[in-house]
Amino acid sequence: MSESLARREEPVLSLAGIVRTYRQAGGNLEVLRGVELSVKAGEIVALTGPSGAGKSTLLHVAGLLERPNAGEVWIAGSPCGTLGDDARTQIRRKHLGFVYQFHHLLPEFSAVENVALPQLIAGVSRREALERSRQLLAMVGLQKREDHRPARLSGGEQQRVAIVRAIANAPRVLLADEPTGNLDHRTADAVFAQLLALVRQTRLAALVATHNLELARRMDRLLELQDGRVVES
Repeated sequence: MSESLARREEPVLSLAGIVRTYRQAGGNLEVLRGVELSVKAGEIVALTGPSGAGKSTLLHVAGLLERPNAGEVWIAGSPCGTLGDDARTQIRRKHLGFVYQFHHLLPEFSAVENVALPQLIAGVSRREALERSRQLLAMVGLQKREDHRPARLSGGEQQRVAIVRAIANAPRVLLADEPTGNLDHRTADAVFAQLLALVRQTRLAALVATHNLELARRMDRLLELQDGRVVES
């Protein structure tokens, strides 16, 4: 195996020995107990488990939104545990994209403007940002809806805008928390198909928390969070 091929096959996201404990009045609540997982470029991995199991907590730790009590998060080959807040923010802006159950689009802006905003914040010119935004919206079949504000888009269309907004700055890792949870079955299936296509086309490493086992089984791997640990299903 060539050195370049070996590098491509290294995980883009790795969690090693992650422990996350919360202090409560009655004692400590240990949500994550030595979590180990990795995701490679172009791979989409499902994270399942019952409500309250800690899926969102795990995504927050992976996305550098929360610090673990123990363990290490590796992103694009670099350890992030000892980084300060400013450095963690830079890693999030450069390497991470987030999609949530609710789209969180800004209602006063059109679809193309919503996708352009994170690029403008990153310093991209308005012309370049709008051009890339139109290309991304076309990739998910929304080229005829780019000038519509969120209120004029369907739920599935809004979530597709949120997904391409998350990858507008070409991140290495996509973290999605119940991205189809607010959608009906047919719309959820269509949105997932678009998400899967984007992962393949852009070589993202995607970790998707979901209660939808039908969609989870269509991903490359299915992980389950049980008693604070991740097991392969």
